[in-house]
Amino acid sequence: MKKKNAGKKIIMIVIIIVVICVISLWMLTGKWIKDGIKIEADGTNEYAIILGAKVNGDTPSLSLRYRLDAALDYGNKYSHVLFILSGGQGPDENTTEAEAMKRFLVANGIGEERLILETKSTSTYENILLSKELLPEKITSVTIITSDYHIARTKFIARKLGLDTDSVAGKTPGVVELKLNTRERLALIKTYIVGK
Repeated sequence: MKKKNAGKKIIMIVIIIVVICVISLWMLTGKWIKDGIKIEADGTNEYAIILGAKVNGDTPSLSLRYRLDAALDYGNKYSHVLFILSGGQGPDENTTEAEAMKRFLVANGIGEERLILETKSTSTYENILLSKELLPEKITSVTIITSDYHIARTKFIARKLGLDTDSVAGKTPGVVELKLNTRERLALIKTYIVGK
């Protein structure tokens, strides 16, 4: 009987420790996400990287549309800024994310001469890595334009790749906010452990 009770106590202690760890990680990653959007862009950087998101056929998804709306506002405010549109083509997309972004921005008044396309990336790490290769060698600081929940991880990756950043945050669609925030917290932990 004593062995049975001791076993139950050990199981309860393990469960409590796991719950405490999960709650702590949830709070910590939430703080990282919140802190990520603190340094807002002010037009200082000559280049801004817009990170791609899903394209439905040829049409930007709501997540991508919100990023593009934020980029459009920023581009209209700071007409000297050049944009790197970063995103390849997924198996269920009719075009690259970069091309879909270009069409949207041009249709909304941003000149093609301000747009540089990066069409090969398939992850956030590749977005930054391959976009960096398109920057002039002297450039070590860029603006990141992506969804608000995504900025912290993007900045961490950029820092690992030798880029200083500020940011412009697109809002997260309410219908997928919980799902994306949960997934992003797990991705943040992975990124902090493996660096990408």
